[in-house]
Amino acid sequence: MGGHDPGELLARLEHRRVVVCVGSGGVGKTTISAALALGLAMRGHKVAVVTIDPARRLAAALGLHELAGTPRRIEPELLAAHGIAPSGELWAMMLDAKRTLDEIVTRLERDEERLQAILENPVYSELSTAVAGSHELSAIAKLYELHEEHAFDTIVLDTPPSRNAVDFLNAPTRLLGFLEGRALQVFLAPGGLTARLFGQGTGIAFSIFARVTGIDLFAELSRFFRSLSGVIEGFATQTREVAALLRDESTAFAIVTSPEPGPAREAVFLARQLQRARMHRAALIVNRVNLESLHGRAPEALASALAGELGQRLARRVAANLADFDLLARRDATTVADVTRELDEAHPVQVPQLDEDVQDLAGLQRVAEYLL
Repeated sequence: MGGHDPGELLARLEHRRVVVCVGSGGVGKTTISAALALGLAMRGHKVAVVTIDPARRLAAALGLHELAGTPRRIEPELLAAHGIAPSGELWAMMLDAKRTLDEIVTRLERDEERLQAILENPVYSELSTAVAGSHELSAIAKLYELHEEHAFDTIVLDTPPSRNAVDFLNAPTRLLGFLEGRALQVFLAPGGLTARLFGQGTGIAFSIFARVTGIDLFAELSRFFRSLSGVIEGFATQTREVAALLRDESTAFAIVTSPEPGPAREAVFLARQLQRARMHRAALIVNRVNLESLHGRAPEALASALAGELGQRLARRVAANLADFDLLARRDATTVADVTRELDEAHPVQVPQLDEDVQDLAGLQRVAEYLL
């Protein structure tokens, strides 16, 4: 397995307008996304990093109390306070799914009366709150907006936390399937026809719901989706364009994993899904790798060498502790070798296990140096 050339990833990302970081949860994807964006900004790019991070770790790492729902520049003075003087610009934002949905509807529905009918519909109120948990939807919409309406050299997207990291890759297809599918057309159809399409059993269920709650849910749903008819077409167009953007040569995917067996298997699966979907992989980034080892020295020999300075008892404890780290390092090396062999990735990017969590700009800069 070859080592990582620090300039190789930078070369792979040259001329890429979108970099999407994908991977299973808990591998440090948010940190890697922010560090990658910072590294590109230090090399002259105007970069926006976009995250969906419920713990708001990215805001803290960037020295901010919170991130806004629109791109905000990290001020040069804040960077300078940490000894960072990028030749480019670093921007950051946190996705707010409900706000994003409101912005989509407002942008696509130009008629004020129809817009108010949508926003005030009780179904929309419930739906927009529910969609706040559907991070893929807001990521698709915001990626389209940033790519089309802002002059960033590079957009780094930290994909949503998910049990299955491939959900984001399939999100445009699933969304288009709904927007153009028969289920939605049922609600857009005239009332009598819609009822017949649903069938007798479903009609009875809606009737019972109406008697219990006093709400004609079927009528409200039909009225809501009919009011959305103009927006649906525009949103479907945007979704098709994002689906094309994810496959474009200007978009690259960075698979982020850790040397743990589970995330490593997910990385292999993700890489195959990217290939199947004709999306472009730019890098395999293995985060939190234990690199310190005994380099073949026996713990007993090390204890003997340390005994003169530490005493035999303490020397044995130190040697045993170092042996545990050596075991982790050998396990990590084996996992990285297996993944890179399966993916035919000669030069994976390895970020070592750091002594402390990354909590500020200085920590991000340190990770950026390993990446780029």
